[in-house]
Amino acid sequence: MSDKLQRTLIILKPDAIHRGIVGEIIDRFEQKGIKIVGMKMAKLSDLLLDKHYAQHKGKHFFEPTKKYMQMLPVVLVVLEGLEVVRVVRTMCGPTDGRNAPPGTIRGDYSGAISRNIIHASEDEKAAYREIKLYFKTTEIFGYDKPDAHFYYDVERGE
Repeated sequence: MSDKLQRTLIILKPDAIHRGIVGEIIDRFEQKGIKIVGMKMAKLSDLLLDKHYAQHKGKHFFEPTKKYMQMLPVVLVVLEGLEVVRVVRTMCGPTDGRNAPPGTIRGDYSGAISRNIIHASEDEKAAYREIKLYFKTTEIFGYDKPDAHFYYDVERGE
């Protein structure tokens, strides 16, 4: 493909696990032609969450967010595709589910900013940092999709 090929991290949060919609959400990305190159379920520790949400430490929502993220395990997924960081963020919709348009993941499944179903890396730098935080290099797999030309114009790199 092209230099626009990226990886990003999504976290399917405890509310997605509880509501049994993990498969539906993952299916949206697969139907878009985005590759899953890493996936696992985990119970997040205080240390991991402190690192993940470091920029929010001291804010009023920091501790409640950590408590929420530890209610149940989460599903961590590394996705790969052309401009995937932007594409995934668009598919997720705005953080506040009440303001997210129908058709986005949060617009279809979330009704609150604090219970918003999914995390998606905000930019390439954050994606790189977050993937390294949750995944060893041996847990990420590269492979070719023989049908990539149905999702992307491979010859033009788009």
